[in-house]
Amino acid sequence: MKQHRLSELAEMICEPVKKIVITTHHKPDGDAIGSSLGLYNALMQLGHDVQVITPNDYGLFLHWMPGDETVIEFETAPEKALPFIEAADLIFCLDFNDLKRVNELGDFIKQAKAGKVLIDHHLDPPGFEDFSYHDTTASSTCELVYRFLHSLELEDFIDDRVAACLYTGIMTDTGSFKFPATTPQVHRIVADLMERGANHTRIHQLVFDQMGENVLRFLGHCFSQKLRVLPAFQTAYFTVTAAELEQFELKTGDTEGLVNYALNLTGIRFAALIIDRTKLVKMSFRSKGQVPANEFARTWFEGGGHFNAAGGQSPDSLEVTEARFLAALTEFAPKILTAEN
Repeated sequence: MKQHRLSELAEMICEPVKKIVITTHHKPDGDAIGSSLGLYNALMQLGHDVQVITPNDYGLFLHWMPGDETVIEFETAPEKALPFIEAADLIFCLDFNDLKRVNELGDFIKQAKAGKVLIDHHLDPPGFEDFSYHDTTASSTCELVYRFLHSLELEDFIDDRVAACLYTGIMTDTGSFKFPATTPQVHRIVADLMERGANHTRIHQLVFDQMGENVLRFLGHCFSQKLRVLPAFQTAYFTVTAAELEQFELKTGDTEGLVNYALNLTGIRFAALIIDRTKLVKMSFRSKGQVPANEFARTWFEGGGHFNAAGGQSPDSLEVTEARFLAALTEFAPKILTAEN
């Protein structure tokens, strides 16, 4: 657990109205949006002028969260976002630790006069922040926002709106409470969020039970046509072309979780999803036990993340990227085959 200048930050937050921007990584997931809107709803109760700015859009299954209607997407409305960044006293950077993870928005954050606050649970932060609340053992950034509010003695501001947002991020980043980072403390936090008004049944339905017919047909196509299983490497992976994304009319978030199906196969310990996003090929990696997915991403595909869940990218074509993936897998295989469960 790393806390840097937390007492100074607490004084600033408890002072009269501050102009605050909250941002998170590109293509935000449940933890990114949950932590951003959870903190937003808490700080708004303190009377601050708060604005959430995301680098780009995110899945429709997250748009129900309290405060979503106020979010500005930088990619589509930079003219709306930049005045908030330029005027900010504080910029909270949630669920990422490298300004590269917010695309073009990163340059403006770096140049801003505001104090930068990092709240994150990823490995190896490069150190652009002025204040930090960082713990790589945390299940999620939503868990850290919960703990952050408690450390500042602001837990009374965790109302039902805040609780719903934070519950969502913890639920999604722990794989519905099944990943190793789901500690007894996580369950205690979740219990408190439920007591504060988070409706776990409704949240689960809103996040996981909103699949469109096109997405279900896309999944069927991937299962029957795009899954490759490599038993000798205890690995399985999907590739998805840009044409297939267009064919099934997929939107942001529609491929969320696809990689996990490959990891669910019996005998598979390492899984990947390789998608042609036109400008770049994006990659998701998942692993079981002591197989270091983040090391694979960092070594071969300009990425990183958590030990068992990481991401990367490639400037090459989908075909070349797949060939690179298979070559890297040959080198990485001993770590898959010999790792403890």
